[in-house]
This record gives sequence, structure tokens and C-alpha cells, in this order.
Amino acid sequence: MLYLDHCASTPPWPEVIAAVADCMGKFYGNPSSLHRLGVEAEGMLIKAREVTAAALQVKSSQIIFTSGGTESNNLAIKGAALTYRSRGRHLITSAIEHASVYEVFRQLEREGFQVTYLPVDRTGAVRAEDVAAAITRETILVSVMAVNNETGRIQPVAEVGAILRNYPRIVFHVDAVQALGKLPVHPRNWNADLVSFSAHKLRGPKGVGGLYCREGLHLEPLHAGGGQEQGRRSGTENLPLIVGAAKAIRMAVEQQKQAAMRMYGLREKLISRLNKIDGLIIHGSEQQQEMAPHMVQFSCPGYRPEVIIHRLEEKEIYISSGSACGSGENKPSRVLTAIGLPEQVASSGLRVSFSDQYSEADMELFADELAHVLTITPRLGELKQGGRTK
Repeated sequence: MLYLDHCASTPPWPEVIAAVADCMGKFYGNPSSLHRLGVEAEGMLIKAREVTAAALQVKSSQIIFTSGGTESNNLAIKGAALTYRSRGRHLITSAIEHASVYEVFRQLEREGFQVTYLPVDRTGAVRAEDVAAAITRETILVSVMAVNNETGRIQPVAEVGAILRNYPRIVFHVDAVQALGKLPVHPRNWNADLVSFSAHKLRGPKGVGGLYCREGLHLEPLHAGGGQEQGRRSGTENLPLIVGAAKAIRMAVEQQKQAAMRMYGLREKLISRLNKIDGLIIHGSEQQQEMAPHMVQFSCPGYRPEVIIHRLEEKEIYISSGSACGSGENKPSRVLTAIGLPEQVASSGLRVSFSDQYSEADMELFADELAHVLTITPRLGELKQGGRTK
């Protein structure tokens, strides 16, 4: 089996599974309870927060645990926009953000905010100078992802952060869900006020993530309740998943440099093989250093992505047609459309994503199977008559 859909979700480390089970069995007290079992659970929560903070090189008080990347992005964007709306109602983001960012801005537009959606260049990158040009006296928030979840294009968040140093009243949010564990993620180096991340993208459990929040920054909570997570995220903490997330984050960050080198090698091998397939179009930058190491996106114009996916599935090879949050939609990719690609190309995108546990032989096997599938799959517009394609 070749599971090549790591951008959608990853198989948890055995050590993470063991940590979750152990915590669930031993530390079942509520971290807010005053008795011994509660205090023991609180100790585990504190340790998990410290481990996570150390991986991001920030203070433990700056980590808020959530249910995942979607909640982290919603809390960051809505929380900041609602808190600082007295300063202005102009927000800036890009046209290629994940749905859990993009749709939040669409929602805020309906609530009276003005949003600038920045374009991207032909490689799928936001231009830092476009961010600077879009800033007005009313701007209170900028949100730019670290790595695009479809193309793998690294975004210039450090350059954007450097520009925003001159605008201390503007909050800067970075969605780092596809970056943490694959690339260095240090919020202070980005001058970021808010950074979102998720555990199941780096071999941790689903249903848990986090948000780095700079000291002194206020966020309007999404949930009213008991005031957990420093009053920013009420609700009893899911301690087993948080412990598992902290362990996965620590392991991923400790291995990140070595793993990235290996994945870049795998990516290069895969691209060299895909380039031999007629009609296939690879997206992103040709410069390796501008791309994340763990994914490749390409289009097969004239083919339905879901047909290719299911034919590969018959060979126990698993890939996706883009973001898992929107892969069931039969319409052109918003990201590929923003790059300026025609509808036929934007509608036929496929994404391969992997870890450092794979080999060059795996990449070759996938490319060979893909090439075979394309030879036996009818293109759009071809008709089948009498069992033969014409």
C-alpha cells in the first residue's frame, strides 16, 4: 500500500498512540478540579503546553489548545477582527488560503468588514509588496498561510512580517498547518502575532491543534463557558489528545531537518518521473527551495480527478484531488484558478503528499502506475460504444 495523502491526514506514530492511551487510562481527572486527580491531570496539561511551546521556541503561556486547525484559524481571525474592530474594519488575506481561513473572511464580509483578497504570481505565491500596497488606515488584520495546502508553495510570511513591523496596530496571523514539522516554524522570526497548527498533519491524533498567541494580544472567544485556556477557549481540555499532539509535535520538530532533506530528494525523484508523462502539468515553482518538501500537485487535463483516484485506489495507492475539505466538490480549484490556470487545468488537479518514511522506489512505482492508469482511462469527451473507446 502507498498512502500518499499525508496533507489530508497522517498515520499516527505508535509512540503517540501509546501516549494517548496511557493518558486516557491514568489521567482521567478534569484539569480544572482541585483534588489530586485534577492536579495530576493539570500537570500533564502544563507539560504538554511546555513541550509544544519549546518546539515553536515560544513561551508556554502563549499556547492555546483547540480542536484543530479549523478552530485555531477561526479563533485567530474572528477573535482578532471582533476585538479590534473599533480601530478599523479592513482585513487582508490571499486568494489561495485554506477554506478554514478563506470562508471566515467571507463570513466577516457579510458582517460588515471589508476584505482585500491578494492575488498570487504564476507559481502560486503572494507578493509581500502587494500586502504593503493594500494596507490602509482601517487595516487591523493580515492573514497569510505559511505553505499552500494544494500546491505546496511556500509563502513569504517572514517578508510580510517584516513589513508589518512598521504597523504595530495590525495583527498578523499565519496558518502554519502544512508547515509545522516540515519547515522551521518560529512565530517570532515571522513577527507573527498568531500562528495556527494541527496535530493530525504531523502524525498526531485528529481533533486537536493549537494557536500561538502573542502576549498582550486580546481575542474575542468563540465559545462562552468556564474560561479554560486563559479565557480564550472554554471547554474541558481533551487531555489525551493534547498529550498526543505535544508528543507528535516534539518528534516532528526534532526530526524536521533530516526528514525535510529526505523528502526533498523524494520530491525531486517524483517530479523527474512525472515530467516524462505526456500532457501532465506540475504546479508551483521550479525552484526547490520555494516549495514545501512533502507534496507535489499536478493536473491531468482531460481526465476526471476522481476517476484517476479510484483507479489508483484499486492498486492500493491513495492520493487526493486537492484539499480534503473541498475534494468532493466538482468544480475548478480556487487555488489553481487564482494562479491563472484555465478551467480544464484547474479542474483536473491531483495532489501527492508523503513522509520521509517512503523511498525513491515508491515514487517510481506511483509514477509508473499513474502513467498506466492514464493510458487505460477515457478522456473527457470520449464516448464508449460497444465496449470500445472512440
